[in-house]
Amino acid sequence: MPTSPPSETRTALLQLVAAEILIGSVGVFAHEGGQDPVTTVFFRCAFGSAFLIAWGLLRGQFRGLMRERELIGAAVFSGVLLVLNWVALFAGMARSSIGVATMVYHFFPFAMLGFAAMLYGERTHPADLAWTAVAFLGVALSTDPLKLLGRADASYAIGIGLTFVAALLCGASLLLSRRISRERPLAVVLVQCLTGAAMLAPFTDYAAAAHVGPHWIWLAGLGLVHSGVCYVLFYSAYPRLSVATIAVLAFIYPLVALLLDYVLYGRALAPVQFAGIALIVLGTLGVNLKWHRARRPAPAPAAR
Repeated sequence: MPTSPPSETRTALLQLVAAEILIGSVGVFAHEGGQDPVTTVFFRCAFGSAFLIAWGLLRGQFRGLMRERELIGAAVFSGVLLVLNWVALFAGMARSSIGVATMVYHFFPFAMLGFAAMLYGERTHPADLAWTAVAFLGVALSTDPLKLLGRADASYAIGIGLTFVAALLCGASLLLSRRISRERPLAVVLVQCLTGAAMLAPFTDYAAAAHVGPHWIWLAGLGLVHSGVCYVLFYSAYPRLSVATIAVLAFIYPLVALLLDYVLYGRALAPVQFAGIALIVLGTLGVNLKWHRARRPAPAPAAR
């Protein structure tokens, strides 16, 4: 539990709320940018790197970074996964919808939990597995299974599949980031963004983005806001808040995404998808808040 003074806790709470609201608009920025997923992610990484370099230098957070080769190597690998996750997510949103893709994407904490158990042998409580199953059922319902199996075209199904792949990639990337970023989180994010820019540069459609237009505002916003400001706010707030608070506030992101998808594009969810949202919320809170069934105490030994 954090031991920050109440004033610092309130500041951290406001920072996290602001970050969750901002990150909830990432799908809108990607859509309005009007570029293919690879080009969109390249500019997100490029603008994000510029912001993080400026911020880190001003704060003196990169001193001695070049000597930490193990951290840089791990950050590069996690960055590859993170960037592929962004490409798959934006491609999934384009083929389904921002709201549906956001809900499917929120399986990533459970993917992280599964990878931690499989790759690092981290012990998983049976109750966590049960909550994961509940959340997975919620993900299935949030895709609108009747539409997916009956009336949906192939593009919608591919979009759901790409978003689920994005959730798996995000879980793996976050797991690696968690293990290396405890002391220098901003440096890890910068290396990840630089990796993404270098990796996607040869495949970016510069001609499509080169003309002057409002799309540059959206592309710059993806980097400056969603990979810059948001990450600074997240990493500033997390150390001063409890896990319970972070877990509850995390649902601001999908709620904002759903609201924007409805207000801006008129995409409403079916009743079965709202049931899916409820199960995802329930499963996520169950894991994060450690809702485990209490064991009955063992009977006391008989007196002799």
